[in-house]
Amino acid sequence: MPKFQTSDGLSLHYEDEGVGTPLLCLSGLTRTVRDFDFVAPHLAHMRLIRLDYRGRGLSDWADPSTYTPLIEGRDVLELMDHLALSQAAVLGTSRGGLIAMTLSAMAKPRLLGVALNDVGPVLARQGLEKIALVIGKKPNFKDFDSLLKVWPDLAQGFDNVPTIRFREEISRLFTQGDTGLELNYDPALRQGVLAALDADLPDLWPLFETLSDLPLCALRGANSNLLSETTFSQMRERRPDMIAAVVPDRGHVPYLDEPAALEALLQWTKRL
Repeated sequence: MPKFQTSDGLSLHYEDEGVGTPLLCLSGLTRTVRDFDFVAPHLAHMRLIRLDYRGRGLSDWADPSTYTPLIEGRDVLELMDHLALSQAAVLGTSRGGLIAMTLSAMAKPRLLGVALNDVGPVLARQGLEKIALVIGKKPNFKDFDSLLKVWPDLAQGFDNVPTIRFREEISRLFTQGDTGLELNYDPALRQGVLAALDADLPDLWPLFETLSDLPLCALRGANSNLLSETTFSQMRERRPDMIAAVVPDRGHVPYLDEPAALEALLQWTKRL
């Protein structure tokens, strides 16, 4: 399993497969490289590079104060340096989209384009509060079958999803331990979410504006509780050239292999 060392001494896991335009796949807040398993077969024409952020998956845990988009963005740039990549496109799911916008502010010349999956410059408090309810808490289920029985109710906003897909999803979100299901990330990630809820959320529109002149795609789950219709409309107004798609029957976040998501993403890759 390939790993590289960050400037502050952490060993981070990554995956690098395929040939073509390099595409950095940056996952959601508590997720791993497995976040992109469903879309990967549809992006076979790209070089897919996936990263387990610090504190997630197979990467080292760190001081919780470093679990920020700024530091995680630095890690991404160091991974690019490790791979001798001068430029890459970014597909960012939720947290990954925030990191993508941060990278645009930090090192825009290194970006070929950005695709945002159900995230934007305004994070709806409703979505953050839902995340805060569960993040960092050990799941109270002995195995995947037990969790699967209630997952359709827990996955609010996800309609017409086959049971097999829910089963595939939860197998990527948790791991099986000796006494039950376990988190596959550092529970201390919870600290950052609670701190965000206690403070006034920063204005991220300036970060969004740094994406100007880059090929841009944005996806929104039709039932998303994190990216509102209002924010999505404002994003489209500010970037009329942005490839935008609403993914039916999906909350936060779309799986990315839905027809609407794929059509938008494939159109975006042609602009890179």
